Formats: sequence, structure tokens, C-alpha cells
Amino acid sequence: MEFFRYKEPIKLMAKAKYFGMLSLLLVLSSWAIIFTKGFNYGIDFAGGTLIQVKYNKKAPLNEIRTALSKVEKYKNASVTNFGSDQEIVIRTKSSSSNVSKDVGKEIATILKDTGNLEIRRVDMVGPKIGAELREKGLKATFFAILGILLYISFRFEWRFALASVVALVHDVSIALGAIALLEIPFNLDILAAILTILGYSLNDTIIVFDRIREGIEKAKDVILSKIIDESVTRTLSRTTLTSLTTFFVVLVLYLFGGEILKGFSFTLLVGVIVGTYSSIFIASPLLMWLGFSVKEYKQALAEKKKRELEKEKLRNQFEQGVV
Repeated sequence: MEFFRYKEPIKLMAKAKYFGMLSLLLVLSSWAIIFTKGFNYGIDFAGGTLIQVKYNKKAPLNEIRTALSKVEKYKNASVTNFGSDQEIVIRTKSSSSNVSKDVGKEIATILKDTGNLEIRRVDMVGPKIGAELREKGLKATFFAILGILLYISFRFEWRFALASVVALVHDVSIALGAIALLEIPFNLDILAAILTILGYSLNDTIIVFDRIREGIEKAKDVILSKIIDESVTRTLSRTTLTSLTTFFVVLVLYLFGGEILKGFSFTLLVGVIVGTYSSIFIASPLLMWLGFSVKEYKQALAEKKKRELEKEKLRNQFEQGVV
């Protein structure tokens, strides 16, 4: 199915510098938000206790906060609605060292005068475990990007690899900036979404790069910008359809998946948008800006093919007993 019909390649690279300036602004803004505002770490990474409570009517937030403030360890607890006005989440930075203690039962006793309630969920993570999870999460992201760099270097050429990694850093930076700006709790679900963004964006970028490489091998022209315009235009329908399909699926997940999936699905929504954008308007122009030479690449391919033919010739001579 052709989403776009064209007779001439769309001259996208002519506007590449404007897209580059926009991306630079977004990335720098995201880093500024991250370093000044920081992340709102969930209990997975910061440690603490989370209790989800459901009432049979609208939850009386003021009464709940008053009741909790009378207990020393719950004085600074955060109380917010969760999905509906009948459910709340109580977050506290402290976690019980006594695993046999029923925190849910303790909260139910404290809030017994606030209405008919049900304890739906209790999560506890110690600060040491939270720090370990945060460290391992950072390592997982770093090794994922390193593995991607090595894979694309082996499959393509080092400029392709560098361009794809810069595009991935661009995507992750903007997604993290949006998370920090909106103070979405950063937990293991968000980390999983970030790693998913890496895979999605990389897949999109490799498809575009494959077309560019094919265009370079077939084209008689050595002007890289023209080849990129032609290759990107040919993949535009596929990229648009794939991205729209993914976007609508994640949007449904965000709208109807419940409060517990809001952070995960929101991160994916941002990732799908910036991942599609970067594979076309960031990764591709970076090949030009990194000084990729079509002429040199073709010469390298010709030399490689010549070496392969010589090896094949020697192999045939050896098999025939000539050598």
C-alpha cells in the first residue's frame, strides 16, 4: 500500500539543518530539565512503600491525610488519586524492615474511620535494593546502546553506526525530558519503555539505512543528499503506516489501559513519535554531516568484490589441481 504517491523524490535534506536545530533545541531543553528538576523516582528505584486503597465512594483525601499525619512514620506520606476518585495511592519513603508486619492491615486500621475501604496492593522496596535496581537499569541501557553501535558498525559502516547511536540518544533524551517535566514516577516500567524505544527506533533507522545503502550501490550519481532523498521517499509510506499503527495501539493502551500503565504507555507514545522523526530527519542527514563519501564507499565495495572474485578464482584453481 502506497500512503504517499510521488513522481519526484521529496527534497527533505534541503531542510535538514532546520530539523537539526530543532532537535538540538529539544535535546538541550530535555537535559536542562533532567539536571535541574531531576526524576520523580518511584519506589522501584528510590525505595519506600506504596499502598493502593479503594473506597466504595469518593475517597476523602483530606480525612485520609489527617489520619495518616497522626502516625509518625506516615506524616510525610503522599496521598493521590489513582485512576478514579474512589481509589488512592499512599506513598512513603520509609519501608518496614519487619517482613512479617502486615502494612496493609496497619493502614486499614489507621483509616478505618474514613469510610468503607479495601487494600488493593502493597509494594515495599528497601533503599539499598532501589539503588541497585537503578544502577543495573543504567548499565542495561548503556550496554544496549554499546551493542547497537557494534552491530551496526559490523553490518554497515562506522558513520552509519555513529549516526544511528546519535539518533537513539536523541530519542531517549527527549523521552526522559518529557518524563522529568511531567514528574511521571520513574520505575521499572518506564525503564522497560525506554529500552523498547531503543529497539523501535533502531529498527526504523536500519530500514531507512538499508534503502540508502541500496541507493548508493545502484545510483550513478555521487551526490549523497540526492540519494538520501530518493531512498527516504521510497520508505516514507512504509514508515508512516508502521508508525501510525504502533501509535494508535499505544494510544489505546494509554487511554484505556488503566492508571498503572499510564507512565509506560506515555513514554512509548513519545518514543514512537521522536523515533520515527529521528530515523528520517536526524539519522539520515548525519551521514552527510559526518562526511560520508559515496565515491569512496563505492570504491571500497569494488575492491571488496575484487578480493572475493580473486579468492573464488584461487579456490577453483585449487579444487582443479592447478595450484
